[in-house]
Amino acid sequence: MILTVTLNAALDLTYRVPALLPHTSHRVSEVIERPGGKGLNVARVLAAIGHDAVVTGFAGGTTGEILRAQLAGLPVRDALVPVDGTTRRTLAVVDAASGDTTQFNEPGPTVTPDEWAAFLTSYESLLRDAEAVALCGSLPPGIHVGAYAELIRRARAAGVPALLDTSGEPLRRGIAARPDLVKPNADELAQLTGSREPLRATHDARRRGARTVVSSLGPDGILAATPDGTWQATPPGTVLGNPTGAGDSAVAGLLSGLVESLPWPDRLTRAVALATATVLAPTAGDFDRASYEDLLPRITVTEHAPAA
Repeated sequence: MILTVTLNAALDLTYRVPALLPHTSHRVSEVIERPGGKGLNVARVLAAIGHDAVVTGFAGGTTGEILRAQLAGLPVRDALVPVDGTTRRTLAVVDAASGDTTQFNEPGPTVTPDEWAAFLTSYESLLRDAEAVALCGSLPPGIHVGAYAELIRRARAAGVPALLDTSGEPLRRGIAARPDLVKPNADELAQLTGSREPLRATHDARRRGARTVVSSLGPDGILAATPDGTWQATPPGTVLGNPTGAGDSAVAGLLSGLVESLPWPDRLTRAVALATATVLAPTAGDFDRASYEDLLPRITVTEHAPAA
């Protein structure tokens, strides 16, 4: 079983409009509502490629009830912990004319100390059956900034590999707790290390505590600094579409490759193929299976010389 943690789960709403223009009214041509938050997205992709996925985190209020009802229709297991506050919503507005997406994210419910303690009890129980755990996304109000560092330490004590995908101070604190893998994007990596040069920044982030650092480079694929070497995996040509959820699909590829003990080039190939197939999917956050299967043999993986 692969466990995914989404402390700030969300009900994702996507509006599609012909063109997004400031200071005007818009007629929405399509509305999509689905369970969201980075870890839930990761679990959805893991289940789609054949892995047993369990989701945990917090859910509360009417929005949380809707989210859990929709989870019941997915091939993932729900281990979310109830809270008194209301689960947040996110709103993505897709401009059909340009293909751009504008995102609005609510802050999430305030989690009390008792609710956090209940989550920790559940988390440690779930770790007993986990092959790996992904810690994903933002922290809701009330959760201390070192929460992911605490969860990484508990995973390590249980012998469970931990992947961290967050940003800002939670990333900085988390990476010092020595996770097995962190997956920042280029901006998050630059904020962490102060360097905009991807290769230098990736190796710098690894020296800060992570066993492996995999950086998302957008259309240039992903760059991985691992104990076994450094590789970059790149999709074929320019890909146009909606990038929403592409990073989460990459995390699913990395996690599945980890539990299957695939060589690093194969893990990266899967991650980039899934991410690219997500960009190409007609629904934001899904991946197009036909595109994924077509892309797998066309991903280019290049090994970099050892860092000086």
